[in-house]
Amino acid sequence: MAHVQVSNNITIGILALQGAFAEHQTTLQKLSFQKKIVVVLVRTAEDLSVCDALIIPGGESTTIALLAKLAGLLEPLQTFLQNKSVWGTCAGAILLAQAAENTKKGGQDLLGGISVTVARNGWGSQVESFEAPLSIEGLRDPTTPFMGVFIRAPVVLALHPSTENPPIEIIARLPINLVPKLQNLMVHDEGDSCPHNSQSIVALRQGRHMLTTFHPELTNDSRFHEYFVRTCVLPTLL
Repeated sequence: MAHVQVSNNITIGILALQGAFAEHQTTLQKLSFQKKIVVVLVRTAEDLSVCDALIIPGGESTTIALLAKLAGLLEPLQTFLQNKSVWGTCAGAILLAQAAENTKKGGQDLLGGISVTVARNGWGSQVESFEAPLSIEGLRDPTTPFMGVFIRAPVVLALHPSTENPPIEIIARLPINLVPKLQNLMVHDEGDSCPHNSQSIVALRQGRHMLTTFHPELTNDSRFHEYFVRTCVLPTLL
């Protein structure tokens, strides 16, 4: 009988074409699991092929998509999504969406993977960036809020659940009272906990994939990265 070699490492790639990939790398290297986390900065299909999971960082989604296309990475990334875990933060969340609005003229390539429609720069421009404490039950020490950093963040416009795809699990919402006065949700007649008000959602999971519209990597708090590894990545390696 052939012996199957079980790796003692978890190899997590970070798409390193543009954006805050170095910050994700720093945070991942702080984590402690029984298996050692090995970080790979992904710039080629060969880099991607050795990864157990992938993080697509914040940055400029149109630029990341264009550079991925030029690097011959779009199709490998779409194939990767079919079998392995991917987490998109901010711009990465846009790339993981099924559809995107408020894109630049001519649109942009998307990877898909999560059944949502998002809007680029949904909370406004760079000068309207903000931070807000988020209550998230699934994190280690859930009584301590996680500080969400929103920089030209996308907004989830709609969820598209179907029986053909895994259910969508909402991880975190932005309470209405924490939205800065200069920024307003597009829907005002529903409470922030209403299941139909998708625009207050700032983090969600669908199957092995996860998106956050904010930047966990721009804090000193590693709990969201730990959550991704624990709930999305490790179950796929069993």
